[in-house]
Amino acid sequence: MTERVTGPPPQPTAPVDASRAAADTGCGASTARLGAGAREFLKALASEQRQAMLELFTGGIELTVGTVAERLGIAQPTASQQLALLRRGGLLTSRRDGKQVHYRIDADAVAQSLTELQTYLHVCCPPSGR
Repeated sequence: MTERVTGPPPQPTAPVDASRAAADTGCGASTARLGAGAREFLKALASEQRQAMLELFTGGIELTVGTVAERLGIAQPTASQQLALLRRGGLLTSRRDGKQVHYRIDADAVAQSLTELQTYLHVCCPPSGR
């Protein structure tokens, strides 16, 4: 029987409203705000070890914690902890099958986070008219 892994789900992130964010960025008075989901996304990507983990999931494959640990030559508890950070950051999704936890890329959540970041950067640091 397959069941979803319980725990705190990634926080939903609403797309940044560019007009509202632009109003908040008046010449140094205030800055555009980056949502909590995008912050967790960036935090998850901040580690070279987690970046290497993500490469294991190329092509949409699903891997267990043990397989990730074995392929990277790290301890299973370390792999589990790092995979959980990637899941909280919205990069991976997980499911439990008995005692095994399986992870795979969450393409929709990644796309949403990238869109939010792109909008934020456009408002925060608009491209120059070069």
